[in-house]
Amino acid sequence: MQNAPAQADTKPIPLPQRKPGQGPKAVPAGKSAPVARPAGAARRKPRHSGLIASFMALVALPTIISGTYLGVFAVDQYTSTVGFAVKSEKSSTSIDLMGGISQLTGGSSTDASMVAAYLQSQDLVEKLDSELDLRALFSKPFKSDPVFAFNPSGSIEDLVYYWNHMVTVSFDSGTGLIEMDVQAFTPQSAQAITQAAFKESARMINELSAIAQDDATKSAREEVAQAEVRLRRVRKALAAFRNRTQIVDPSADVTGQMGVLNSLQDQLVAAMIDLDLLQNTTRQNDPRILEAQRKVKVIQARMADERQTFGKAQDGPDAKSYAVLVGEFESLSVDQDFAEKSYAAALATVDAAEADARQQSLYLAAYVKPTLAQSSIQPRRFLLTALVALFLFLGWAILALIYYSVRDRR
Repeated sequence: MQNAPAQADTKPIPLPQRKPGQGPKAVPAGKSAPVARPAGAARRKPRHSGLIASFMALVALPTIISGTYLGVFAVDQYTSTVGFAVKSEKSSTSIDLMGGISQLTGGSSTDASMVAAYLQSQDLVEKLDSELDLRALFSKPFKSDPVFAFNPSGSIEDLVYYWNHMVTVSFDSGTGLIEMDVQAFTPQSAQAITQAAFKESARMINELSAIAQDDATKSAREEVAQAEVRLRRVRKALAAFRNRTQIVDPSADVTGQMGVLNSLQDQLVAAMIDLDLLQNTTRQNDPRILEAQRKVKVIQARMADERQTFGKAQDGPDAKSYAVLVGEFESLSVDQDFAEKSYAAALATVDAAEADARQQSLYLAAYVKPTLAQSSIQPRRFLLTALVALFLFLGWAILALIYYSVRDRR
């Protein structure tokens, strides 16, 4: 009888040990390589339970709490919208038509940006709080919704921070259009806050326009006063010149003296012609020739005297020539003409400034009047719940990765 085959040895074959840094040993010819022990079945370990517990505590439970709060306790919020722009339009006055004087103020992107900044300022919040009691409107559902409602015990800085959270201001620098969205817990409250904010913004821009107009009017009146003083000083100097020289207009005197010389010149020419005629037609001892010669000599002497005294307008040690007096008079005349024109221009500027001040140069033109909401769009419960779940999951995943990274390094 044949022997039964021997049972295979089921004991694991130990792996050959090697020193650190030593490569695997070569398997001798005719021998089989050792086989590693197969892995056993996976079992839950404490770290797995901790990972699940941390997910439930850090992700699932806060998400459930947030969703429950948003669905049960969060109060509906209503939005009111207003859209407007800063405009600068005024009718043409008679001063504009006559002198073409440009307007003193005008709407610009700077004015619109100031209004946009004012809508987020503490000054506006304080005025609206005193007018509408913003604290009461924003803190009305605080007991049931302390997350989204305003804490009535907060300071004015807290109220301004909450205001900027509930109000969205959009400003387009290219077109100058401003749009404001106001959220409140009732449609009527949102509309009332929007209307009050628009009214206060219009008052603020009107005050800025009034200040600019007052400054322009004040500056124009000061310019008139200076021009009037200059004109009086020039006129006084011109009057002193006339009293000193006893000449109203040196140019007229020069013209008169030139007329005398021209007349004498004409008479001299006529007398010399008469003398030539007498010499050619009468005897040399004719008494008419002697008389004609004396006449010529008298006219020539008078002309010489006139030419000698022509350049001298005054007698005495302070006598000045007509050239100096004419130059002084022309300088005073130019100063007077400039002072009169400056005074007239200053008066026109004052008239234009006062006419412009009587009009409303800057104002807010609403292209979308404050709306009254019919349904609530805030808070967005599903979106907020999804965002909470997403960020919690990302945070939990990062913590888990950090834990396993530290564990693998040990």
